[in-house]
Amino acid sequence: MQVEGKDILFDKDGFMTEPSLWNEIVAKSIAKEEGIEEMTEEHWKVVNFIRNYWKENNLAPAVRLVCQEAGIGVRQLYKLFTSGPARGACRVAGLPKPDGCV
Repeated sequence: MQVEGKDILFDKDGFMTEPSLWNEIVAKSIAKEEGIEEMTEEHWKVVNFIRNYWKENNLAPAVRLVCQEAGIGVRQLYKLFTSGPARGACRVAGLPKPDGCV
């Protein structure tokens, strides 16, 4: 994927290989690949929380924590990211592939 003249590379599972290249424009491009036409405020709450948690802890947060911090239920999280929190939300947040469930 090319964004703003930069090559954004992904591993075989579709996760960014260099998370430091992530920005909101990259996130929107990945979101479109995930079938998300427009990033809503709820999407950004989830993505920003996941990204910040990952930066501080070097791992993706648990689903329950994501829901709690974003103020949404698990069902709503799966509506926002239909491929699931680990696949969809973490991809949009620019994380490498999570080791376990998010």
